[in-house]
Amino acid sequence: MRVFDQVMAERNLTRAARNLSMTQPAVSNALNRLREALGDKLVVRRGYGVEPTPRALALWPSVGDALRQLEASLVPGDFVASQANNTFMLAMADATAAELMPGLVAIIEQDAPGVSMRVLPLTTRDPRPLLDEGQIDLAVGFFPAVLADLTAQAQAGGMAAFDHQRLYDGEYVCVMRQGHALAHGALTLDQFCLAHHLLVSFSGRPYGFIDEALAALGRTRRVVLTVNQFFTAGRVVAVSDLLTVLPRHFVGVTGMASELAVRDLPFDVPPVHVAALWHRRQGQRSDHAWLRLAVAAAAQRAFDLQAPA
Repeated sequence: MRVFDQVMAERNLTRAARNLSMTQPAVSNALNRLREALGDKLVVRRGYGVEPTPRALALWPSVGDALRQLEASLVPGDFVASQANNTFMLAMADATAAELMPGLVAIIEQDAPGVSMRVLPLTTRDPRPLLDEGQIDLAVGFFPAVLADLTAQAQAGGMAAFDHQRLYDGEYVCVMRQGHALAHGALTLDQFCLAHHLLVSFSGRPYGFIDEALAALGRTRRVVLTVNQFFTAGRVVAVSDLLTVLPRHFVGVTGMASELAVRDLPFDVPPVHVAALWHRRQGQRSDHAWLRLAVAAAAQRAFDLQAPA
């Protein structure tokens, strides 16, 4: 089963053998025994690697979960933060990183001086493939479609391959430069729709959840520019007549708050539920449990600092 798990993770027998400190023939023999036991090819050669069969894809989440749970049971509490030298890979947008990383760095320096973090830019609203392939340990962000899908799976009685934890809530607001013609007084729907807009889009697609909300009202807006970072959005609108929509809590950490005017949106949009998302096969590992606790503590610290005295 460990061989099967590594072959599925790597999609390559040579890399799986290296990870397991085995020879490639030994990996092939183990895989052949499992094929005979299950009556399925499990993987077939494709190019320089292997491609799993539908049966293998269906089996892998359960096998991975069982292996991780067994590892956690055999080696309970093996992660000692003060002695660890783990490197964790996280994916989040720049706005989220600006909120969380100062507190996370403080936790590392105090409790886990040998631990390192690598923060990758979040380029999708569905990071499950990145987690599934092991490219990242944790994704942090606003994933409404993903969480809705996981909830639907749970309600249907299935076991989702991913788990999540809500870190904090927020709201989106309209942001523009100080001195903008719309910077004073309540913003109307007509004014919003007639203005020119900048959209933060991880994919580059000039259509987002704000446009979906407008479409439900039979309205549209003109998106002049898309960028993939919230900081870039703040910098551009501070020196132009474009409007953008940002998380309210982010404005205060931009360093540009004095240059920006904030107005409530003139229509309803869903609240921002920022969550940590991870693969269930990581869930029972003590080092991953420490990572999740550290990220949650950093989120709590960030919002305690922002709370009014």
